[in-house]
Amino acid sequence: MNSFGIRTDLALEAREGMVRAGEKLHGVRTQEYEYEKAGVRVTKVFVETKNAANQLGKPIGCYVTMEADSLGEPDEGYHREISECFRKELCQLVEEKKKKEEMAILVIGLGNRDVTADSLGPRILDNLFVTRHMVKLYGAAAVGERTVHLISALEPGVMAKTGMETAEIVSGVIKETKPDLLIVADALAARSTKRLNRTIQITDVGIQPGSGVGNHRNALTQESLGIPVIAIGVPTVVDAATIVGDALERLLGTEKIFRRSSFADLNNMYVTGKDVDEVVKRISFTISEGINAAFHAEGE
Repeated sequence: MNSFGIRTDLALEAREGMVRAGEKLHGVRTQEYEYEKAGVRVTKVFVETKNAANQLGKPIGCYVTMEADSLGEPDEGYHREISECFRKELCQLVEEKKKKEEMAILVIGLGNRDVTADSLGPRILDNLFVTRHMVKLYGAAAVGERTVHLISALEPGVMAKTGMETAEIVSGVIKETKPDLLIVADALAARSTKRLNRTIQITDVGIQPGSGVGNHRNALTQESLGIPVIAIGVPTVVDAATIVGDALERLLGTEKIFRRSSFADLNNMYVTGKDVDEVVKRISFTISEGINAAFHAEGE
């Protein structure tokens, strides 16, 4: 990997960086296909060995990357198509974790609602169809479906406001409510501006909150929480140092390599789009609709 380094939450970008650097990468398998009607490209990266995990900096597991150039555009019809593609990919991962027909599912919206680029997780919860309380009170008839999943949601906030690690809060809720599956949604950091607000990553390895911006918190994984964890994320920010490094490499030639230390003043700066408020609102609704469809009658 080049000395400039890569800071990204996307396994696809980490793999691309290794390939560009000419490094041998064993134990990583990829699968590519496209939903032609929706214009969604899907790349699955399977990290299968510990050595590959160490090289990529990504745990062993499956990483599904959905890329749609118009994901951030205000087209309701198109977003419905993306929601359906997202539903299919999510259902495939859930099916591999499913141990019974009717599940209790806890959806966690990570991030800070007051910071637009970090508000994806909480905004997804705003449009989620939560059913646990209705089923508990009135039974399956309250939802009107043959197969009823108990969906609950939690917005744990950030440690600066709560004084608690997200993992501590989530662990306590899991202990009390005993869900079968945890779905975690969060904003991510990308390596490339072309994937900003145009990409959705779904993975079965869980998530480490804040890792993309260098603010590492305790991980939310099956190993740490005791139940399967599926993480959903959209890159909403790009490291400023990466943008500068890329620009200089294009200007001076690809053979010119820059060290991250050369841009020390930019290491804690992150860039997002000027219309991020509207984009996050649209994408969060698209994802919530996909989750709703995955666990309710219309998606079965």
